[in-house]
This record gives sequence, structure tokens and C-alpha cells, in this order.
Amino acid sequence: MKYRYLGDSGLLVSRICLGTMTYAMKDWGCDLDVARALTRKFVDAGGNFFDTADMYSTGGSEEMLAETISGLDRDDLVLATKCWFRMRPSANAKGLSRKHIMEAAEASLRRLRTDYIDLYQVHGPDPFTRLEEVMRALDDLVRTGKVRYIGCSNFFGWQIAKANGISERMGLEKFVSGQHLYNLLRRDIEREVLPACADQGLGMLCWAPLASGLLTGKYDREKGPSEGTRIGYRAEIDMPRYWSDDSFRIVDECVAIGREHGRSASQVALAWLLHDPRVTAIIAGVRTEAQLEDNLGVSDWDLTDADHERLTNLVGFNLGYPQEWIGLTFWNIGGMEEFARSR
Repeated sequence: MKYRYLGDSGLLVSRICLGTMTYAMKDWGCDLDVARALTRKFVDAGGNFFDTADMYSTGGSEEMLAETISGLDRDDLVLATKCWFRMRPSANAKGLSRKHIMEAAEASLRRLRTDYIDLYQVHGPDPFTRLEEVMRALDDLVRTGKVRYIGCSNFFGWQIAKANGISERMGLEKFVSGQHLYNLLRRDIEREVLPACADQGLGMLCWAPLASGLLTGKYDREKGPSEGTRIGYRAEIDMPRYWSDDSFRIVDECVAIGREHGRSASQVALAWLLHDPRVTAIIAGVRTEAQLEDNLGVSDWDLTDADHERLTNLVGFNLGYPQEWIGLTFWNIGGMEEFARSR
């Protein structure tokens, strides 16, 4: 297993993070026996990074994760969880108010059966709460020792910059990670979010790195997703998000590159993400040991530069304006310097 620093922090995490959204999930998930086997296999392979959230199975994921790591050395593990989603009908049991952040953190600590959370993430932006209140509450959790590091998820680039700017001004803890949708089929964050994270010292944690399983190559374009599969279970979300001719062109190329290297299409797609040093880890959400074993194939395997470019350029991705304007005009201010700066 290879390890990467989480953003600008000194925390080393395995570049494969075990996502536990499947733990305790009904209909599409796994029970305790399978979850325990997945956790142990992951740790035995060198994995130390686990991701969950309070809303996954309404706390069930955190509780099951706690059970599966029982007996392991807690200090060897990096546990990440999140708050934001409404947890009960009460008016304040949601969002990023100071009240909810504090209560949600305490509840997660109880469910995880731990004295501290390594990475506490806000699951999304809250338009009803000022970022000053959010960052102060998160900072207090760090200062009391209940949280080690803080991160965000699903934020806009400007919100990331603003949040860390507020922390800089107020002397508070800054975000060290951003958890966002990122895979070969959905590269939206390359426009603003990924550059913002790099600029602000946040490591990127990629959720849905296999596009809900489409990048495994197991789906047939004509037949559609079958019952029991991830996309079949969430067709109303994942079909519009991923299902297209361009997507299947990319899947076919992952399969082809995999055959050339004796690798699976999944491993090729994950390695494409890990080729970017701005990415700290991919979140592997699995429900079987076979799926986890396949994902672990990229624990120390890297894609070549040539294969990375081959996949990157297969289907055009338009960064849009203002990047288009900058690309057309940059020659006007550059070219006379001895060394070009990276930014």
C-alpha cells in the first residue's frame, strides 16, 4: 500500500480509503459478518483510512464500523465521518449551525465508540449558516481534542477559498481535505474545485471513483442495468449522471488498457485518478470481498503517463470560460521568463 499526505497536513493515509456507506445498508449493502471481513482484509493489505457519515443508514454505518475495528489498534487507524444531512424531524437536526455540528460530532463519537475523530467533514454547504460560525464550531472541536483535522465535501471552489480565508483571518483550523464526485466520466471539479483545493492545501478524496460501477465494465449499453446492481438500485440518480455513448467509449478504453497490462477496467479507472498528485485517496465503496480485492490492485500500481493521456484525451472535456480565454491569451504575458511558474 502506498500512502499520501492529506493535503498540507502531516497526516499520512492509505491512498485507498475504505468507504463504508454499504455497512448496514438495507437492500444494497452488507451485513456485519461481511463488513468485518472487509475491514480486516483492508487493514491486512495496509489500509488505514476509513470514511463514513452520520447519515449512512442513519448512523448504522458508524455503529457497524465501530464493531468491525474492535480489537484493532485505534491509533493506527484514520477515521473520517461527516455531518450536514437531517438526522431527525427536529428543526435544528440538520445543516451546519454550531448547535448541530456540536451535537452531530458527539453522536458520531458515541456511535464510533472512540474518543476522537481523525477527520471531521462537513457533508455539504449550508446556505443558511455563515461560514464564520461553521469554522469556529469546527475549530472548537479540534481545540477540545474531539477532532484532529477538518474537511469539506461537495463545496464550490469559492466556498473552499472563502472558508480557509476566514480561518486565516480568525486564527482557526483550516480545511485539509475536500471530498467530491470525481471519476473518468464526471470531471466537473477540474474546472474550479480541484484547482481551489490545490491552492488552499486540501487533498482531494474522490467519491464514486468507479461511477457507481459503470467503470468496472460490467454494464451493457443496450440491456441497461440489471436489478441488484448499484446503478439498478439508484437508476433515477445514476442513469442521468453516467449513462451515455461517451461514457461507454471510455469504459471500453479502460477495458482495452486493462487487457494490455493484465489489469481490470476498475483498476485502470482508479489508477487514472491516482495519477494526479492533487488526489490524496480514492474512496472504495464495496460490498463484497471480491470487489475490495480488485480495488486493492491499485494500492501500489500506477498508470503510465501515456495511458493516462490516452484516457484523458479520449473524450473531449471542455474546461469552459475563463480557462478557454486564458489558454488563448496567455502567450501575451508569458515567454520571456527563464523558468515558468506552475501557477
